Amino acid sequence: MRQILDLHIHSCYSRACSPKLTLKNIEATCRAKGVDIIATGDFTHPVWFKAIKTELRETFSGSGLYKLKTAVDDKIKFILSTEVSLVYQDQGKCRRIHLVIHAPSIKAAEKLNKFLAKKYNIHSDGRPILGMAAPELVKIALNIDAHFLIYPAHIWTPWFSVFGSQSGFDKLEDCFKEQTKNIFAYETGLSSDPEMNWRWSALDNLTLLSNSDAHSLENIAREANVMEISEPVSYQKIYNNIKNKRGMIETIEFYPEEGTYHFDGHRTCQFSCAPSKSKKLKNICPVCHKPLTIGVLSRLEELADRPSGYQPKNAPGFKKLVELDKIIAEALNIKNRQALAVRKEYCSLIERFGSELYILLELDLKRKDLGINKRIIQGIKRVRAGKLAITPGFDGQYGEIKIFAEDNF
Repeated sequence: MRQILDLHIHSCYSRACSPKLTLKNIEATCRAKGVDIIATGDFTHPVWFKAIKTELRETFSGSGLYKLKTAVDDKIKFILSTEVSLVYQDQGKCRRIHLVIHAPSIKAAEKLNKFLAKKYNIHSDGRPILGMAAPELVKIALNIDAHFLIYPAHIWTPWFSVFGSQSGFDKLEDCFKEQTKNIFAYETGLSSDPEMNWRWSALDNLTLLSNSDAHSLENIAREANVMEISEPVSYQKIYNNIKNKRGMIETIEFYPEEGTYHFDGHRTCQFSCAPSKSKKLKNICPVCHKPLTIGVLSRLEELADRPSGYQPKNAPGFKKLVELDKIIAEALNIKNRQALAVRKEYCSLIERFGSELYILLELDLKRKDLGINKRIIQGIKRVRAGKLAITPGFDGQYGEIKIFAEDNF
């Protein structure tokens, strides 16, 4: 059974996240987007965890997946998830590592929450800051339940990731030490794609996952995973697929240049550059003469041991997308993707064709009965073909995508 999974999002209780991120709204958005399995996000937050226990129920006994109690069916399934921020000293350096955690059951999540609450403040933010080392957290979780699934989030982000230029490591083993054997996956992050990650052989034995890390409803499924899972779908089957590198059909990707840390640069100076130029500048900003924030592309090239374009044998494929509302907004010459006219057109398309991901990935655009604005059709075609003009993001600033940069309309 083909399922689309977005395994990392946040709730309304995470810092800088939309108040609209409620379980009911998340479920409705997944129906419109075409997502089958969605992360709860933030199960470590006491108030959000109470909502999870109150508003969700298991799809069937022991499934480890949940649905809204008010749902008419179990098309949209929730998987228990959270992201934690570890800040600690290791090898004489301050490490800031973000990890994604999936719990196999409400009971297991509750036990982990109670343990963490004894030592740390898990109330103030949906993504709690924990003063413990990565291997310690893995050991604690697995002692509670051997089927917790833990993996590093957005692995190349400069400030908060396992391989980031500012606080990361050069090897997975340096971070997770004796617990490395229990790490089965990694998350690419928005600023990298599979093709970039394939360049480093050290990642070959791990399952590559792409998730949205959504801070708003609109950003759900901007990255996702397409997986074959036998029925009935359960947490254990997802766990086994990820652990054993099987079942993955492809990933759905953000254009990495649009990510906030693709290039090197300084946002305050509005200066950015490719790795080749950074090297010539000795990583010093020519505007303020302070060190540049070294982005994902530079950091990856530092560790890569393969040429650009290399693809490991039997590696799942991927497709790069731009969200439908962005395409509509640019097609209609509207700057705000949340404008009423954009939303009206978006809802009309979803009502007629079923879901956003179906429209972006599968809809036959040659059909004569589509009745879609020709400019929107052209925008989808250009996104599918990668015919875009992109100004890469840097130092926390999103890149800019222009679909109609060479418009003939």
